[in-house]
Amino acid sequence: MALVLLRLVFLTIFLLRFIAAQQNGGSVSVGASLTATPNVKPWLSSSGEFAFGFQQVQGTDNFLLSIWYEKIPDKTIVWYPEEGQMVPTGSKVELLRESGLVLTDPLGTQVWRSGSISGVASGFMNDTGNFVMFGSNSRKLWGSFDYPADTLLPTMFMESGEGINSTISKTNFSGGQFQLRFQEDGNLVLNTRDILSGNAYDAYYISGTYDDSNSTNSGKQVIFDATGYMYILRRNGQRFDLTPRGSLPSGDYYHRATLDSDGVFRQYYFPKNPTSNTTWKVIWFVPDNICVDLSDLSSTGACGFYNVCSFDGNRPNCECPKGFSLLDPNNPSGDCKPDFTPTCDEVDSNNGRGIFDFIELQNIDWPFSDYVHMNPSNENTCKSSCLEDCFCAVAIYRDTQCWKKKLPLSNGRKVASANVRAFVKYRIGDHPLQNTTRLPGENKDRKNLIVVGSALLGTSVFVIFVLVGVICVGFFVIYKKKPRNSYPIRKAVESNLPRFTYQELVEATDGFKDELGKGAFGIVYKGVIGKKTVAVKKLNTVVHNGEKEFKTEVDTIAKTHHKNLVQLLGYCDDGEQRLLVYEYMSNGTLAMFLFGDTRPTWRQRSYIAVGIAKGLAYLHEECSTLIIHCDIKPQNILLDDYFNAKISDFGLAKLLMMNQSHTNTGIRGTKGYVAPEWFRNTPVTVKVDVYSFGVLLLEIISCRKSLVYESGEKGVAVLTDLAWDCYQEGRLDTFVENDLEAFDDYKKLATFVMVGLWCVQENSSLRPTMRKVIQMLEGGIEVAEPPCPCSLSSY
Repeated sequence: MALVLLRLVFLTIFLLRFIAAQQNGGSVSVGASLTATPNVKPWLSSSGEFAFGFQQVQGTDNFLLSIWYEKIPDKTIVWYPEEGQMVPTGSKVELLRESGLVLTDPLGTQVWRSGSISGVASGFMNDTGNFVMFGSNSRKLWGSFDYPADTLLPTMFMESGEGINSTISKTNFSGGQFQLRFQEDGNLVLNTRDILSGNAYDAYYISGTYDDSNSTNSGKQVIFDATGYMYILRRNGQRFDLTPRGSLPSGDYYHRATLDSDGVFRQYYFPKNPTSNTTWKVIWFVPDNICVDLSDLSSTGACGFYNVCSFDGNRPNCECPKGFSLLDPNNPSGDCKPDFTPTCDEVDSNNGRGIFDFIELQNIDWPFSDYVHMNPSNENTCKSSCLEDCFCAVAIYRDTQCWKKKLPLSNGRKVASANVRAFVKYRIGDHPLQNTTRLPGENKDRKNLIVVGSALLGTSVFVIFVLVGVICVGFFVIYKKKPRNSYPIRKAVESNLPRFTYQELVEATDGFKDELGKGAFGIVYKGVIGKKTVAVKKLNTVVHNGEKEFKTEVDTIAKTHHKNLVQLLGYCDDGEQRLLVYEYMSNGTLAMFLFGDTRPTWRQRSYIAVGIAKGLAYLHEECSTLIIHCDIKPQNILLDDYFNAKISDFGLAKLLMMNQSHTNTGIRGTKGYVAPEWFRNTPVTVKVDVYSFGVLLLEIISCRKSLVYESGEKGVAVLTDLAWDCYQEGRLDTFVENDLEAFDDYKKLATFVMVGLWCVQENSSLRPTMRKVIQMLEGGIEVAEPPCPCSLSSY
């Protein structure tokens, strides 16, 4: 017994020493690691004020590697790696001698690393909020202050050419459209930027610390000193104050300056000994009113397209106007979408009257996007002119003047003048205000009964009793026998999606009469629910005991919101039947578009390719649950009225048996698009989708199919082989079959081909992420020469 106790004592001492070796007073030893789980303990600074580790992102299951204020209740984040990529549970960060900080996902794939450094001896979480790595000679190798995210802290400074970017939103830490830069000329500026390329647009705030006549008077550094004052140090040694003199509160406070996701640069303070309900207070901010100051044709403004900005004296508020709703409900400052279909049709002899009408909005203006200015005009003339012009989407009338505007609308704002009216045109019968309050086809009989009952209330007691009886009978009849093609009242437990019975979808599709297409997951039929045309997918047999998994997957799909994903409208899990109800895509599949009788234009094809890439990047990186599609191919890409590409069948791979594929090999995917990993005993990651996208991209470029079965002894022509041969031999004109439009855009053509070849590399680690694919396709980063992909004809 004594021996056992002695061993326990030695084991305890060893563990304590090991923990102390991992971190001692802010020090972090080489080999230390943290795993992303809800209760993981971070690496603390010696005072415990700052922490380095994983924070779970609000409203998601993902984590962000970050530095934050540990003693503040909301754990305010002050640093995260470039691009702020979120990672799933089980991801890990390690401090390695030859690599520095390395972040990997649960499968071991590297997500981020702290540059090209080696010889790391230790790490240190500083009480200033700076995580530093040192070499064996105590020489600093790397510090988080050298790579700021969206926040500056006391003791930090900015040199010429340096800057920070905003986040997209409070829960999306990717680089947003706003940028703070200290320019080479000595000016500190705020500007918008192109997110993909990083190209800066015109500034909407300029410090004015540049002097043409006297270069010694221009700015040299932006300094945030330890006392909490921020200023620009001029070359002559004088200061240009950013923090107003005397504005700092007396006492012990934390300070930070953040470029917020709304485009405003603010300095905050927070007491180190807070009372209850204490929040960050603002000391100063620029610009004064971003709703007005940010007036840039190259940007959407402080709020997204169609969104309207108002300023409360401190923060801008974004709100979709009547007739519009948020494209992403989690991003209130993002784009809004019309709740009606924008049209540009021929009008009849009535000059649009009886076909179109207007939503009238008071005190709202979109200053840009106008193409006609009528001065003078009156309100009737302004509205009539817009009705007669199919390109006119909105008419703005103010002070006897009229502006006709095209879509999309940007830089929306509320204006003080009560004389401003916006007339938003919509097609009669497609009333947007009705669509924003209920699902299409919602039961109208109940509303009619309520209206009738309300109109007759107030009469005699006898009549009221009669009406109550009638209403009760009416409700009983309605619930007993529901009208055909109406959305049901039942809701899914896991989501707000309508849940249908099988019989309701039989009626909606007229007995599954009109087949739209067939695939590995099932058959798709055209249907009508209410007045809305839908696509109903009747799934093949779902996995054994798969009811719970089916609902979980439906809930996952329902939470996705992206313009390049097909929207799920409802589902059915009635008995053995599993069906999904999707929005209807009028232009069919990409396969029909690419391989039809007429070759689509190069401009259309390149636009579609980028859209697919954006949809995949969302599935891989931005969903609360990572989604690997497993079957990217032209048949699973649908095109809407405006030929926007939308990925379908995402999230369905887990629902079906493994042997339900076109290859009959137990592999998920379709022959010609399947990554080599599927054929080997190696982990399958999102890179299988990157491979499939590469094949698809080469198909989009060339309008050729991935595999062509030739007659005679020639066998199979493999598109990836042809692409490499044409690229290597400089025969891209042959690859696009002398498509002059594509060949005239040779730089983009060559870029797209190189990206496709990178995506189909046999070694999955060589394939880029979809985020990087987008950057390369958009021209944001240069594309290196791709190596030869292994011959894949055997697959």
